[in-house]
Amino acid sequence: MASPLMPKATAVWLVENTSLTFDQIAEFCGLHRLEVQGIADGEVAVGMVGLDPVAGGQVTPEEIARAEKDPKARLLLVIKDLPAPSKRGKGPRYTPVTKRGDKPDAIAWLLKSAPNLSDTQIGKLIGTTKTTIQAVKSRTHETSATLKPRSPVMLGLCTQAELEDAMAKARKRTGKPDPEPQVFEEEAVL
Repeated sequence: MASPLMPKATAVWLVENTSLTFDQIAEFCGLHRLEVQGIADGEVAVGMVGLDPVAGGQVTPEEIARAEKDPKARLLLVIKDLPAPSKRGKGPRYTPVTKRGDKPDAIAWLLKSAPNLSDTQIGKLIGTTKTTIQAVKSRTHETSATLKPRSPVMLGLCTQAELEDAMAKARKRTGKPDPEPQVFEEEAVL
């Protein structure tokens, strides 16, 4: 059975504010009966502030009233049917300032290693504009003299799964297999 959030603090509140039995509180909070009795005697959780499970939406006042009338009844935790959090939505993604200078290097890597990708796919994958992609392609980008093709995954601009997904879509669209992956080693500084 699922227990409430902060079970000991919830037990403190239930001991102080309800007439539930120690067994009911212990079972609801996932504690031992003697621990709940120690809370009531002031030996356990001394100075702990109680957590109201009604205000937290973990139990309803009607459920507490029902359990107070019948000592054999058990409190039932309210299970919220919330939708799972969604993945990152479509649209522009934030790139930290420190990684923005790496985008042209990633574009150069993608142009050489995955020529099947369209400019739109590259733009979505890395979070850049078509103008920047065209400038890197035509070698008119302001940093074209110092470009070092580097993987966007290694630079942290996209995940491996996103890259593979984009490449699979490009293969499906063009009908061409990907070329052999090229490994670019960084130039050694002497």
